[in-house]
Amino acid sequence: MGFKKISFLFFMMVAVNCVIAQSAIDSSSYYYKAILAPQTSEHLPMGIQYYKKQLELHEKQKDTIHSISVLRLLAIGEFKIGNIYDSETYIVEALQLVKANSFADTLVNAKIGLYNQLGRVYRSQLNFDEAMKAFNEALGVAPTIKDSIVPLNNKANIFKDLEKYDDAAKIYAFLAEKSRILNDSIQWALALDNLGAVQSQLKDDGALDNLIKAKEIWKNKNYLTGLYSSFKNLSYYFKDAGDDITSKSYADSAYAVAQKINSSTYTMDALSLYLQQSNDPKIVAYKMLKDSIEIAKTISENKNAYAKYNLAEEQKKTEASNLLREIERRKRIQYQAMVTIALVLLVASFFVYRYRYKKMKVEEVYKTESRISKKVHDEVANDMYRVMARLEMAENNKEETLDRLEKIYLKTRNISKETGTVDVGPNFGLDLHDMLLGYKNQRVSVVTVNLNKIHWDQYSDIKKVGIYRLLQELMTNMGKHSKASSVAISFEGKKKKLQIKYSDNGIGCTLKKTGGLQNAENRINSLNGNISFETSPGNGFKANILV
Repeated sequence: MGFKKISFLFFMMVAVNCVIAQSAIDSSSYYYKAILAPQTSEHLPMGIQYYKKQLELHEKQKDTIHSISVLRLLAIGEFKIGNIYDSETYIVEALQLVKANSFADTLVNAKIGLYNQLGRVYRSQLNFDEAMKAFNEALGVAPTIKDSIVPLNNKANIFKDLEKYDDAAKIYAFLAEKSRILNDSIQWALALDNLGAVQSQLKDDGALDNLIKAKEIWKNKNYLTGLYSSFKNLSYYFKDAGDDITSKSYADSAYAVAQKINSSTYTMDALSLYLQQSNDPKIVAYKMLKDSIEIAKTISENKNAYAKYNLAEEQKKTEASNLLREIERRKRIQYQAMVTIALVLLVASFFVYRYRYKKMKVEEVYKTESRISKKVHDEVANDMYRVMARLEMAENNKEETLDRLEKIYLKTRNISKETGTVDVGPNFGLDLHDMLLGYKNQRVSVVTVNLNKIHWDQYSDIKKVGIYRLLQELMTNMGKHSKASSVAISFEGKKKKLQIKYSDNGIGCTLKKTGGLQNAENRINSLNGNISFETSPGNGFKANILV
């Protein structure tokens, strides 16, 4: 039972919400038609009041798209009721929202409608040049013929006002045909009504048929503003034809429709039709004087909100241009600052690099001097001390002393060779050969293979010095540690690379890259080369070098 109650309540809530939503939709549709096609005298005022409230609501919600649509409808309503300046103000406000909107390119229909309505406002103010500009703006954004029909019709109206009836008739005839094909009865009736009006000025026989056909369409659609235009044009037609009775009858019909529209502008325009019925010279003179005064007043009181809007737009463009120049100036300053900082950093880097390079060279010299000093101390000085001690103790004979001094000499020569300058000139190959054979003695044999076939001039001086010192390091390690009796070194040129293979038959070792081996690897890495070692206890030592 409880479940049924809950279900019933839920159903009622949904039903109420649907009714409210449908009511809102029906209201919106009702007032939309009240603005565009008013059928009673209350429609326009009610529609305007409704959309003013809607505008307040959309502005609070910051709903720009709907605000633009409502402003456009308010502009149309105010124009039809005779409030020309209010209509113009709404149009300008809507155009400003369109310009500011990030989706402005998608608001095509809104722009067409707004520029078209603005043209109508200017036409009513007899500002034909600005009216034509506004209609051209509308045509400029219209993507299809269907979208162009209304602005084209209004351009033709300007030609009619300027008594350029032939130009106007061509456009009206084109629009009548296109509207008929598109099955747009409202626009078709509008084009026929206007075409009939200019044809009557051109004394064209088809004028009356087009005016009557337009009137019947308006009547069937109950389109009051269109029906008023038909009655007015028919009144003029029969007045020009000399049929005063029919002309007055249509003037009466126009006045009755104006009363239904409930617009002072339409009512005053309808009353002016009665003035044309009189042939009294004084009344004709009065009408001409009144019309000229109204025209002058309209022109002088033209507040032209759109001109103010254009001025504001120009000011915005000027401000934007100034802002752009300021941005460019700041960018230029930033760029100059960045270039200056880069130059300072470059100069600073140069001095830091030079300082570090000098420091590195000093450290290298210091290390070299320390190594030479240690070697001289460990190998020469100690031997010299022992010889001197033996001489003092007279424990040795002359031959033994000479042998010891010779060994000391050889050590000194070797140290000199290890640390001396390497000749990288044309005789480099011979010097390298002599250095390698310098390690040959009664206990060790040294063999070189293809050394004399290498074209050393294709290698840089740095690379030659590196190769020389590397092989010297390997031969020194051999002499100190390997106890080898045979050493073989082969050379093979491979394009711009050089492959060197070293092998000895010494006692070998467990591979540890320390001391001389580490020095050898460091040298080859500095030359962007590769070196690999192969050794184990009792299996000799091998090195494969590619540089």
